[in-house]
Amino acid sequence: MATKEKNICILIIFILSGLVVGGLLGQLAANVEWLSWMGFGQQFGLTDPVTLDLSVVKITFGLMFNINIASIIGMTIAIIIYRRFV
Repeated sequence: MATKEKNICILIIFILSGLVVGGLLGQLAANVEWLSWMGFGQQFGLTDPVTLDLSVVKITFGLMFNINIASIIGMTIAIIIYRRFV
């Protein structure tokens, strides 16, 4: 059972790494004329953070996703690499 949970954690780490590296490459490629299509993407989430004030504790929630073509490619490559190693 622990092995399966460990594999899921490793898969999540690979996917998140692929998204981060792909997103970074997408932002860098957006400035290059023939690679600008990799920077095309969509941003969605909470534009204004939600604040919960309990007089003792004040908590602010906010979540924003910025997905581009390069991050999707990075996630796909990360899954392929994960399948080869595990």
